[in-house]
Formats: sequence, C-alpha cells, structure tokens
Amino acid sequence: METSFWRSLWRTKPVDEIVREGGGGEGGELKRSMTLIQLTFFSVGATLGTGIFVVMGEATPLAGPAVVLAFLLSAITALFSALSYAELAGTIPVSGSSYSYTYATMGELVAWVCGWCLILEYGVSVSAVAVGWAQYLNDFLDKAFGVKIPDAWSQAPDKGGVINITAVLIVAAMTFLLMRGASESAKVNTAMVFFKLGLLIFFIVVGFTGFNSGNLSPFMPLGFAGVSAAASQVFFSYIGFDAASTAGEEAKNPKRDLPLAIILSLAIVTIVYVLVALVAVGALPWTELDSDTEASLSAILTDVTGATWPALLLSAGAVIAITSVVLTVLYGQTRILFAMSRDGLVPPLFQKINRRTSVPVANTLVVGGFVSLLAALVPLDHLTDATSIGTLFAFALVNLGVIVLRRTKPHLPRSFKTPLYPLTPLLGVFFCLYVMQGLRPVTWLVFALWTLAGLVFYFGYSRRHSRLLRAQREMR
Repeated sequence: METSFWRSLWRTKPVDEIVREGGGGEGGELKRSMTLIQLTFFSVGATLGTGIFVVMGEATPLAGPAVVLAFLLSAITALFSALSYAELAGTIPVSGSSYSYTYATMGELVAWVCGWCLILEYGVSVSAVAVGWAQYLNDFLDKAFGVKIPDAWSQAPDKGGVINITAVLIVAAMTFLLMRGASESAKVNTAMVFFKLGLLIFFIVVGFTGFNSGNLSPFMPLGFAGVSAAASQVFFSYIGFDAASTAGEEAKNPKRDLPLAIILSLAIVTIVYVLVALVAVGALPWTELDSDTEASLSAILTDVTGATWPALLLSAGAVIAITSVVLTVLYGQTRILFAMSRDGLVPPLFQKINRRTSVPVANTLVVGGFVSLLAALVPLDHLTDATSIGTLFAFALVNLGVIVLRRTKPHLPRSFKTPLYPLTPLLGVFFCLYVMQGLRPVTWLVFALWTLAGLVFYFGYSRRHSRLLRAQREMR
C-alpha cells in the first residue's frame, strides 16, 4: 500500500491524452484564433516593459555600466530555457505550459509543484506590474497636466496609502478585456506592443546622439560579483517569454507557431533591453541613474533634444508598455489554472468555458480579483523577487522535462528540437540554479513557505480529485 501511494505521486500523464484533451474537455473548448505574430507579441507584451521601466534602476547600482552584461547574462539564462520551452510547446501544444510538460515527464506531484510555482510567477508578477503601472500613470499625469493621484489611492498601506486603487483599476480593465475573448485581447495587445517597440526604438536612436564613451569607464567597477547580483535582479525583466506557451489551445498552427513565437519574442526583447541599457549608461553616468528608471530615461531625452515633449511621450509609453504586460500575464495565469482544473487538481470552476466568447469567465474573474487584492495592498519591492524564484524553478523543470521526454519517448513527433542536446537543457538547469542562488535569503524563505502551502493543498484537495489517479484506480 505504501509503495502504491509513493508510485502514484510520480505517475505521468500520457502525452497523447494531454494533447487530446487540449481539443476540448468537460468544461468546453477554447477557440483557435491566434496567428504567429499575435503569439509572438503576446510573449513580447508579457515581457517588454518591466525590465526597462521598473527594474533597471535597481540593478545598475549593483553592476555599474556592466548592467548591460547583466541583461545579456539573464538573456542567456532565459535562452536555454526558451529552447526547451520551444521543443515541449511544439510537442505538447496545450494551455498548461510548463505544468503540462512536467505532468507528461516527471509525474503529478512535480507537476503540481510546478503549477503552484506558476501561480506565484504569473499571479504575483502581474500584481507587481500593476503596482508599477500606478506609479507611471501618476508620473504621466503630473508631467502632462500637473495633476497627481493622492498617495492614499496610488500607494500600498506601508507606503503611506490606504489602498492602491489605480492598480486595481488597471487589473479590472484588463480582466474585462480578457472576458471579451482571446482574439480581441490579442489584437489590442499587438497594437500596444507596436507602440512601445516604436517608442523604445525612438529612445535608442535619439539617445545615441548623446552617447559618451567615457561614461562606460570603468566598465565593471563592482566586479563580476556585481554583474551576477544585477543579473539576479534583471532576470525579472525576462519573465513572460513563455506566455505564448499558455496559448497552446488558441493558436491556429500550434506545432509550428509556438516554438517560433517563444524564440522570436526572446530575441526581440533581448535586443531592445541591451540597446536601451547601453544608451542609458552611455548618455548618463551610471551613478546618476535614478532608481526611477523612466525618470532617468526621460532626463536623457530632455538633455539630448532640449525639449520636454520626448520625455512626455516616453512617460505615456511606460504606461502603455506596462498595460500590455498586465493583460498578457493575466491571460497566462487563467490558462494555466484552466489546464490544472481539467486535471482535477484545482476546482472545476476554473475550466468552465462561456460558449459565446470561448473564455473561462469564472476563472478570469477569480484571478482578476486575487491579483487586484495583491496589487491594492502589497508594495512592488516585496513582489519582484518572489516572482523570479518561482519562475526559475519552473524553468529548471522544463529543461529537465526535455531530457526525460527524449529518453522515455524518443520517437515522439517533435516540430522543434533543442539544438546541442543534452548540453542545452543541462546548461538551462545550471543557469537557473546559478541565478536562484543570487536571490536574498528572505526570498528563499517565502518560496519554501509557498511550496509548503502548495503541498498542503495538494494532499488535502488535489490528490483526492485527480482525474489521472481516479482513472488509474478504475482500470484495476
């Protein structure tokens, strides 16, 4: 009996069953409507914005001008995992992302822990981004109209506020948009991504005219340890490239488009991040780069052009950039819970589809409400590190999943194969662990407590309601 219990925790879900269920389950079927460019921009939308407009100002004091290398190091860390995501997304094109991949390769218990980490990654990160959005909206209103939202309604309680109502409003608006349908959300996101890419390209072109190579010397004043510490901070800005993998059941051609969207989005984001960081530390001494990154970038534009309108445009761009992150990350969270609900590991409410809009409405409302509560009451600096550690753990599992599936199902059709196997996924695991060790002890404590809470939920609810376990018992 004890052996049977232990084995049941590691039973994997057959790949063909996961893919078959992706065509529709008890709660309904999602609608295939997303093109390659929409999938790519979903990942770009989920990624591009937080790193430049929220995190860069915190990472630069740790590395100096070498913050550029920190962005590259984080990109390399993300690349190995992105290649593994691309292989598994093309092989198992469903909504569950790394949760579903882990279920197929390492068993239910590990899949649950991975899914629980994804709830931390997506739910907490979108809350952090909504808090950042509230700050940038205030900055834009101040620059454009000389108006500021009172701290009582734009800050968390420990920052002098009562409730961050502006953060709640952006989450509520994006929740409403998601309820209208995935296709409508994708179109709005594509427009926002085009705008913020154009704006950042504008900053790069204009900023380079004020570039001073002397600002890059010394390039690494705090040594490689500083670069490593900065990379741990900056990695938060790459979270989101996997967003396309959560749209596996809404992609028109998932086996071809999902791998391409993941890799293309990471390439676009990396190029933009590195160039913006290089311009910023080249046009402004790194010691003067304010923790409010957008204010520093605005100062560069004002100094170079001698006009105030470019800074105002950048401020508006920050608001738009972070709006698209809220939209796409909120979307990803609902689709992961949809997949977990279909497996019985979270309540069935999360998989019920509205027949008219093909959207999991109750799921979207619950997620929007939870995220709003976090964004209203918790400050930004308590959220970002917790997001990074959950993401890195999930990424490590995806890399391991590629190795396991290659060994257990070598003849499974794969529309994309990770190059230099097994070196690439092994390096992916190594870099994830390397960046994780640079996070603060308190972050590890939060992660341990979160994991413990997840295990309590699993053994208290999920295991007893698992469809896989129930089906296997009926076969005996």
